[in-house]
Amino acid sequence: MVSATVGVDLGDGGRWTSLRLGGREWLWAGPGLVSGPRTGHAVFTDAGGLDECFPTVRGTPDHGGLWNQVWTDDSEWDTVRWDGVVLRRRMNGGTRPDAAVPRADTGVVWADYELTAPPGYRFVWAAHALLDCAVGASVNVPHGTVCRLYPEAAPLLGTPWPDAPWVEGRWPAPGGIHLGTFGPSDGSAVGAILDSPTASVRDRGLELTFDLSCPGQPVSTALWRNLEGFPEGAPYRSLGVEPMLGRVFDLAEAGPDDAAVVPDSGRLTWRLVVSARPV
Repeated sequence: MVSATVGVDLGDGGRWTSLRLGGREWLWAGPGLVSGPRTGHAVFTDAGGLDECFPTVRGTPDHGGLWNQVWTDDSEWDTVRWDGVVLRRRMNGGTRPDAAVPRADTGVVWADYELTAPPGYRFVWAAHALLDCAVGASVNVPHGTVCRLYPEAAPLLGTPWPDAPWVEGRWPAPGGIHLGTFGPSDGSAVGAILDSPTASVRDRGLELTFDLSCPGQPVSTALWRNLEGFPEGAPYRSLGVEPMLGRVFDLAEAGPDDAAVVPDSGRLTWRLVVSARPV
C-alpha cells in the first residue's frame, strides 16, 4: 500500500499545502502571487493548495474568514476561532514542519471536522482544493447530477443571463457547457455547484476521489474550471474540485435548504475522505 501524506500550514489559514496519494502530488502550488503566510491580508490572495472556506466561499468575506487566520495544534486537533465560533480539524496522514513522520501510513486521507457554534448558526464550508492536472484531465460525477452554473459562465451559454444568481442544468453539460474536461486554455472560467457528495478527477493514469459525509445537511461539490479566463489582466489555469456543505457559493444567497445549520446541541461534525487509485 502506498502511504498518504498531507502537509498543512497552520500559520497560513490551516491551508493544505500538499496531498500525496497514489505516489504523486495532487495539489497545485498556485500562481506565485504570494509567498509566506497571508496573515493580516485584507483581500484574498490565491496561494494554491487547499483553503478551508468558512462561513462562505464568495461574498463577504471572500473565500471566508479563515484563510488569513492562524490555527493552533494540540497534537490531535487543528483549531481556529473566528467570529465567536470554533472549528476543529483532525486527519490521518498529516505532517507538521516539526514532525519527523506522518501520523498514519495509509493509502487514504480522511479529515474529521467539528464546529461548535450557537444552535441555528448557518454557514457554507468548502475544502477549496486546487489540483495540479494536465490538459485532458476529467472530472466525474453521476450522470444527470443537478448543476448550478454561476454568472462567469454567461459567455459560454450563448443566451442572456437571467435575473438570478445561478441557472440550473444537468451534468455533464448544463446549459450546453461540457464541464467534464480540463481542456486547453480558451479564455473561459466557469464556477458551478454539483448536487453530489462525491466527485473524482482522472489525470495521468490515476483517479482522485473526494467523498463528503454530513448526515442531515446539504452536501455538494463545487467546481472551478479556469482556462485562463480569470483574473482579468493576468489570467492563469486552475482546476478546483471542492467538497462543500451547502449548495451556494455565497451564504447571503442561500435559501432555506442551501446552507448547513448547527443543531440544538451546538455541535456539528462531518468527514471528508480522499483516495486515489490507478485507472
